[in-house]
Amino acid sequence: MQRTKEPDTSLPSYGKRFWHFLHREKLDRLILFLGIVLAFSSIGLSFLEPNLSITDALWWSIVTLTTVGYGDITPTTFGGRLIAIVNMFCSIGILATFSATIASILVDRKIKEDRGMTNYKFKNHIILCEWNYRAKLILNELRSDNQTKTVPIILIANIDSKPVDDKYLYFIQGQVSDETLHRANLTEAKTVIILGDDSLDNLARDAKVILSTLTVESINRNAYTIVELVDPGYIQTCKRANADEIIVSSELSSMLIYQATINHGITQVFSEIFSPEDGNQIYKIPLPKEQIGLTFLEVFIYMKQHHQTTVIAVQKDNEGEVIANPPTHYILRENDYLIVIAPN
Repeated sequence: MQRTKEPDTSLPSYGKRFWHFLHREKLDRLILFLGIVLAFSSIGLSFLEPNLSITDALWWSIVTLTTVGYGDITPTTFGGRLIAIVNMFCSIGILATFSATIASILVDRKIKEDRGMTNYKFKNHIILCEWNYRAKLILNELRSDNQTKTVPIILIANIDSKPVDDKYLYFIQGQVSDETLHRANLTEAKTVIILGDDSLDNLARDAKVILSTLTVESINRNAYTIVELVDPGYIQTCKRANADEIIVSSELSSMLIYQATINHGITQVFSEIFSPEDGNQIYKIPLPKEQIGLTFLEVFIYMKQHHQTTVIAVQKDNEGEVIANPPTHYILRENDYLIVIAPN
């Protein structure tokens, strides 16, 4: 079996990277010129000024070049003052060049981030594929929830620049591919949301979603993938692609409209429990240890009496089977999770 080459994190490797950075930004020449000026002024001043050591002369040269000017050492001879004049004029050019270079690096980095040209090394982050009005709503809801308010979210989309001003939203320009997913550090991601491309017809849109799912799962099977489909006929295909959760947007909206038609006002309930801004919401919580081995009815009564919480489903393990409205005699086991409606 061929072994993957581990990245070189040794000190010499970091030194090479640092030197490459200095050379690329042309800071190596500036540092060399700075060293020459410091050496010339320090040696010259210690030679021309009586009772001034080389270390004191070096200290004076650094203070003068940085325009601090403490005034603790002052040249008194003509030669020393001449060196001071040269030193002062050099400091103006060196500081101006250094400031301009650093500003250029920061501006270039900001431009690359906004245009999606940067690589990221986050862990346990969320990757959001495609940008549309649904992606914007998802982002807003995630930022309204305290659990995900500051979680890094990396957007992969074929748009020109970062679409919204969000401190914790990071952008990678392009289609979902091995290259963009590696730049988003998919191997360390916790959740991947794959939305449909609204610029395509329904068939091509779902096909692209399935292809993106296959690509994600081939790189990181541990990431929890949530995919959006239009045609429910592709649900099994998505399951074979190992998608963890599949949402058929057209089917979901149609069912809500149907329920609103026969039960007027029922969608207000869904709006409240799905929105993190106010009212009761849906949560998934671990089964309290003292409730292990009890029946669903006993746990239901306990949670309602002590926490004003309504249990609507049970999930086996953290990502296992979900049992909605279990029978009253259903026994809850260790590692079960409760899906509840609660005010907090």
